[in-house]
Amino acid sequence: MTNETWGQVREELIKRVGKHNYATWIEPLKLSQLKNGVARFEVPTIFFGDWVQRNYGDHIRSQLNSAGTPVDRLEFAVGAGSAPATPRVAGQGSQPARPRVPDEELPGAPLDARFTFDTFVVGKPNELAHAAARRVAEGGPVTFNPLFLYGGVGLGKTHLMHAIAHDLQARRPELRVLYLSAEQFMYRFVQALRDRQVMGFKELFRSVDVLMVDDVQFISGKDSTQEEFFHTFNALVDANKQIVISADRAPGEIKDLEDRIKSRLQCGLVVDLHPTDYELRLGILQQKVDYYRSQYRGLVLADGVLEFLAHRITTNVRVLEGALTRLFAFASLVGREITLDLAQDCLADILRSSDRKLTIEEIQRKVAEHYNVRLSDLIGPKRLRTIARPRQVAMYLAKQLTPRSLPEIGRRFGGRDHTTIMHGVRKIEELMQTDSQLADDLQLLRRLLQG
Repeated sequence: MTNETWGQVREELIKRVGKHNYATWIEPLKLSQLKNGVARFEVPTIFFGDWVQRNYGDHIRSQLNSAGTPVDRLEFAVGAGSAPATPRVAGQGSQPARPRVPDEELPGAPLDARFTFDTFVVGKPNELAHAAARRVAEGGPVTFNPLFLYGGVGLGKTHLMHAIAHDLQARRPELRVLYLSAEQFMYRFVQALRDRQVMGFKELFRSVDVLMVDDVQFISGKDSTQEEFFHTFNALVDANKQIVISADRAPGEIKDLEDRIKSRLQCGLVVDLHPTDYELRLGILQQKVDYYRSQYRGLVLADGVLEFLAHRITTNVRVLEGALTRLFAFASLVGREITLDLAQDCLADILRSSDRKLTIEEIQRKVAEHYNVRLSDLIGPKRLRTIARPRQVAMYLAKQLTPRSLPEIGRRFGGRDHTTIMHGVRKIEELMQTDSQLADDLQLLRRLLQG
């Protein structure tokens, strides 16, 4: 009678939880006993039983009761004849301790010793991200989960994530901190599928205290990986474990990322690392110079060289630091003072490629920030005046400051027709003549974008 009842319940549970969840979490269950209002199941691991209890316990009890078998409590035991896992009534009591996966089974990406808070130069474009990272690194109660850092290449996302991990390991060595890229997460999941070790994968990732995933945009379009990432995310948040995520764009702007994941990623603190400004680039160079002077003793650095580099190399911090490294190495090899002439000769290729090439995306982001509107609204279909005017400003600047054609600009503004872009450009040209505030806004935006 037990097997017949459980068979009926399983058929109903497929409809309730879906085929994928059923195959992963319900099908492996083996009902071993129904007695005195208690349903006991055999499960592969303690973690498996705990997960089923928390996520599907109410469903199972409800369907058993509907099948004419009164059940008040579910219990889980690992394998036939094993002592049951610490029982937990769905929705009642405290969660049993999750089995600790050995530390040697938790390899993530190696941390770079250079990427600490001490070596991170703080400026206006990154001060909020730095402050949020510091708060997480303190290792206190979780205040926002996840912390989501986003921005372009070389703006400091990875540096901050490594700095958080270094600080957590120093302050609270008992914490299990796992840092890895989204590609590594995907690779390990695919490997687990291939080796039929999915439960081991789940148990490993849900056993950490802090999970840090870099470049999460790489899981977009990967359905199975997104599914597993979503469940891992939920399990850790439910257990009040800290999650730190980075990407090259905001959650809502990551194409082919499931809406439920976007929603989850936006439920914490989302922080943008803005492109570096002149002052921040100069500060980074000044910090690096102190190190290089200790490595290349006797080299003379002429006045104005750092200022020149900070002004000319605006693409990202990695290129800026690489240029300084090359400059000091070259000057040491030829035994010459580091002058402006030497810098221009030595870095000619970098300077050429770093000549300011504005993108439409940069213009859109800066305009949205200036007018305090959402980037998605600026690009989207809304026609409110508070959004339409900034949108036209962004169209005008895209036409003036980039070599892109009107159809190309239209595609970047939500697939608008080129005539719409033309109308927006002409409207701003007309208003500039009479609206002094708009003229001032345009002048400021030009300076921010080109400086």
